[in-house]
Amino acid sequence: MSSLRNAVNRRAHKERAQPHARKKFGLLEKHKDYVERAQAFHKKEDTLRKLKEKAAFRNPDEFYFKMIKARTVDGVHKLESEANKYTPEELMLMKTQDMGYILQKLQSEKKKIEKLAAVLHSVDDQQSNRHVYYAEDREEAKEIQLHSLKSTSVPTNDVSNDSKRKTSTSYRELEARRNRVSQLEKLYMDMALQKELQKKGRKRKLREDEIVCPTSKPVYKWRPERKR
Repeated sequence: MSSLRNAVNRRAHKERAQPHARKKFGLLEKHKDYVERAQAFHKKEDTLRKLKEKAAFRNPDEFYFKMIKARTVDGVHKLESEANKYTPEELMLMKTQDMGYILQKLQSEKKKIEKLAAVLHSVDDQQSNRHVYYAEDREEAKEIQLHSLKSTSVPTNDVSNDSKRKTSTSYRELEARRNRVSQLEKLYMDMALQKELQKKGRKRKLREDEIVCPTSKPVYKWRPERKR
């Protein structure tokens, strides 16, 4: 019986709009708007009450390390800079681990490029595989042509659109992987340079007129030190 009652079309009761005389006050607040506003108000009220309770029962001898490691800026607590959080030895170790990860990814990409290039090379060889016949005169050429047409029912240059699409996709993938390899190599060289610059020893950056082989990258020179 309830299902039959719900199947009957009912009139949709709508809440009234803002009267024309009160248009200057904006939209008329509906019940759901009042509920959201009341919930937000009570939530802020509860938060203020809890903060007042914490302030009232605060221990004057309370201490924790963030009191001396943080400061208040415009009422907001901000921690001090953690630039010197790690020692130079720990930074060197992390740099070495990052370089090892980059090198592993670089070798993996190179192997994938070699495998993909070999597959594409074999596909190109199969597509370009055709027999070349030489004839002394036109009659022999016609005989060879008839014989080749009878022996091959499907032409060798008839390549389906699906294989062409897959081949073009593979070539795009190969080009993308080569670009990724070049980016990884550049990143690895930059990280290696930063690691060397973190090591001990006096060094200076060479000027353009001092560089034997001009390059866009900075070149450094370490001063010779006597090893005991």
